[in-house]
Amino acid sequence: MKINKLTVYSSRIKKLLKFYRDELGFEIREYAEKSFELKLGYSVLRFEYREHATPYHIALHVPDRQEEEVLQWVETNLGALKNNEEKIIDFSNWHAKSVYFYDADRNIMEFISRRDFSKPESAIFEPVNIVGIAEIGLATDDVEQKFRKMKEEIGLQKFDGDLERFCAIGNPEGLVITINKDLKDWFPTGDRAYMSAFKVEIEHEDKQFALKFDKNKLDISKI
Repeated sequence: MKINKLTVYSSRIKKLLKFYRDELGFEIREYAEKSFELKLGYSVLRFEYREHATPYHIALHVPDRQEEEVLQWVETNLGALKNNEEKIIDFSNWHAKSVYFYDADRNIMEFISRRDFSKPESAIFEPVNIVGIAEIGLATDDVEQKFRKMKEEIGLQKFDGDLERFCAIGNPEGLVITINKDLKDWFPTGDRAYMSAFKVEIEHEDKQFALKFDKNKLDISKI
């Protein structure tokens, strides 16, 4: 599952723009009064204004085996989030290592470095080296219902987890991290998981789909 475009919402668009463009040096593809887009490798991350928007969990692919360089960049610019004092978190069963940080809207952002996914072109890490969007978090009160819908209408499979508390849906290229908001908080911070609305455009098995999640309802259509 390849994530081509992800749209999320914020009530502080100008603050987020300053954070990503001016403080971190991300490439801005489009900017308007109430929206802007980040160019992230083969993906686009779009922020749109919405009053009373709530935080997200979003993961970005970085070149494999570059987690040390990623951590150095995060520590220099931001400060990494920890899990039991560890700043590089090893997901051995996923063949990946991750570094987490908060953005200016308190979204839990993750740089995930998978093994044998994308070889680095440079010995240093900068935002231009981001490969694409890896994950979007979906918080609900019915994990199984969301999984069944994505499986039946798109053909996505369970990558890890269960159908009650946590289910990673998709494949290493792209995942919908689906959790039961009443049973689980976001890793690694323990922040409350909100049913934050989003739209995502994906490719799967040579077909394109649009997913819209809002007010705990998931709509899927072909593009």
